[in-house]
Amino acid sequence: MSSRTSTTSTNTLITNIASLVTNDPSLGDGSPLGLIQNAAVVIDGDRIAWTGEKSKAPATDNQVDAGGRAVIPGFVDSHSHLVFAGDRTEEFNARMSGRGYTAGGIRTTVAATRAATDEDLERNLVHYLGEALRQGTTTFETKSGYGLTVEDESRALRIAAAHTDEVTYLGAHIVSPDYADDPAGYVALVTGQMLDACVPYARWIDVFCEKGAFDGDQARAILTAGKAKGLHPRVHANQLSYGPGVQLAVELDAASADHCTHLTDADVDALANGNTVATLLPGAEFSTRAEWPDARRLLDAGVTVALSTDCNPGSSFTSSVPFCIALAVRDMRMTPDEAIWSATAGGAAALRRTDIGRVTPGAYADLAFLDAPSHVHLAYRPGVPLVSQVWRRGVPVG
Repeated sequence: MSSRTSTTSTNTLITNIASLVTNDPSLGDGSPLGLIQNAAVVIDGDRIAWTGEKSKAPATDNQVDAGGRAVIPGFVDSHSHLVFAGDRTEEFNARMSGRGYTAGGIRTTVAATRAATDEDLERNLVHYLGEALRQGTTTFETKSGYGLTVEDESRALRIAAAHTDEVTYLGAHIVSPDYADDPAGYVALVTGQMLDACVPYARWIDVFCEKGAFDGDQARAILTAGKAKGLHPRVHANQLSYGPGVQLAVELDAASADHCTHLTDADVDALANGNTVATLLPGAEFSTRAEWPDARRLLDAGVTVALSTDCNPGSSFTSSVPFCIALAVRDMRMTPDEAIWSATAGGAAALRRTDIGRVTPGAYADLAFLDAPSHVHLAYRPGVPLVSQVWRRGVPVG
């Protein structure tokens, strides 16, 4: 417990918490969740000042009664694609109905996004951010990747950067339709003029390393160029097939390798021995009826795992982290404790952050209240809107 017990008027005590997930093993029961029963939290401004048993809480000027609810850290969604226009309802309907579909997939969204105004794109982004916030997401990463021109990629990142610090340049989502016959020319654009235009707005650079997108050599060139400009790598890796994505991510010290569905033993060993987080995105497998990633295999090997939504209009059109937690427990063999950790502290690790994803002194006061006595209910009661209140940086929101 912290010794910071200032009682200025900026301090707020949240008390009568049935169970509190801190993600600090030095607190509570000593588990990775640092679970405290009959808990309380003191917030000082936008930060956590104290956590512990409610009977030991310091006096404050302001007090909030949690009403016997569970409280968890706000979810950290470290993989989303929210700057887009249109949707792909017909594609999803055909896939779920067993019918063939020959429209353009990502290219359909590219066309709609290019045609949209800045105002349209920002309105859409804000809508989905609000949707996610109501479900407990207090930090999110989002990417470009639906413009694939210098102008459209840079404007997507500029719009995103007005709403989050975790912005990722994904000009290498697919080869632009404009360069269908010249993929090398597109790689040159992505690593040259487009990169220069996007660097001011981004923290990260990502690439879809997959058959039909970018091979290992192309992905290495793109990520290396981004690193030289100060962007840190992330990789869409091993989603649809075995390939070099995971190994490349570890080699380049990428913060995360995302999807990780098709892994060799060498891939798992590389992740276990490196600093790269394996970010699993069960919404994509749910929406495409694809093979589930084997989270149990990764966890048993000692790999750090994050859970995120992959919210996008094509393969995972969900903004609900609770839904992804339920999928991970039911179909990816994670325990409820592992899933909640991966959706909070795991997401923070995938963004190389220590100030979010936990309820411990010094961290941002990002909290989700559950209409339940325990975080286990997120998997135990799938589909039920359990998040009843959200605090972001010390302020109730949503």
